[in-house]
Amino acid sequence: MRRNAPVMLGAIRRMVDLELDGEQVRAPEGSTILDVCRERGIDTPTLCYLDNLTPVNACRVCMVEVDGSRVLVPSCSRRVEDGMVVKTDSERVRHSRKMVLELLASSTDMSLAEDAVHRWMDSYGVDVKRYGPPGPSAAAGERDRRQAGHHHVPDGLSAETVAQPVKIDNELYVRDYARCILCYKCVEACGEDAQNTFAIAVAGRGFDATIATEFDVVLPDSACVYCGNCIGVCPTGALMPKSEYDMRQAGTWDESRQAQVTTVCTFCGVGCNLELTTQDNRIVRVDSPIDHSVTHGHLCIKGRFGYEHVQPR
Repeated sequence: MRRNAPVMLGAIRRMVDLELDGEQVRAPEGSTILDVCRERGIDTPTLCYLDNLTPVNACRVCMVEVDGSRVLVPSCSRRVEDGMVVKTDSERVRHSRKMVLELLASSTDMSLAEDAVHRWMDSYGVDVKRYGPPGPSAAAGERDRRQAGHHHVPDGLSAETVAQPVKIDNELYVRDYARCILCYKCVEACGEDAQNTFAIAVAGRGFDATIATEFDVVLPDSACVYCGNCIGVCPTGALMPKSEYDMRQAGTWDESRQAQVTTVCTFCGVGCNLELTTQDNRIVRVDSPIDHSVTHGHLCIKGRFGYEHVQPR
């Protein structure tokens, strides 16, 4: 760089002062409360939030208490303000988070949820049986799923969610809506935040709401391009590569024998990073680092599913 050349700087943001759990902190203007919590090492639960997606405020487990606000506010989207007083671990906050997690865990199969979800459930003392035994049709659906080899269905599921059959209509991934918590992550990843395919959306209302293709057609007849970005953002295992699903059904999926390695996709010159999960010298799943400057966690069909040619025969 030539001498005295202008140096490009990022936008300068003023700092705001706020009180967080009794401590005075400073944060850049425009930051969310969740940003500040993470910067301070405060473990704030999130289910519908992801750094590479637009916050949709759907799960309501990141709620915090703000002085002057009548209701709890979502930390993932609420911007910090000068003089704001925030409580992230008050009795009111803990009660709200526990109730949301209990409602989700009592109506859906959370057994394959991310490790952080189980940590939060333990931390907030979640009782999945609090809302009573399952109804007749839910119990029948749960029994059928167990007989079909679904060994991870917890006892006490009380809603119709678990009565849904697994949707297997293609060779790349399956949709198990018994595990779906309607976090909207897959919808966002399929839409403007990543793929711009808009193959899926939320259909129905209330307990009848579900993620569906247009007119609920099978996936091969929809606009889906099989990028699998919905799989990469799903926090509960409702969307899963068919290779992983088949191994779990066969009882051969063993995380203790798995390793992860990062490499660069060779299908084109974009330079997408791949996180390969391997077991017994075979690739069993492909993801992408969410903090990678090229992919931001997203891939195309070739990067996510086009690895069979490197497998040992």
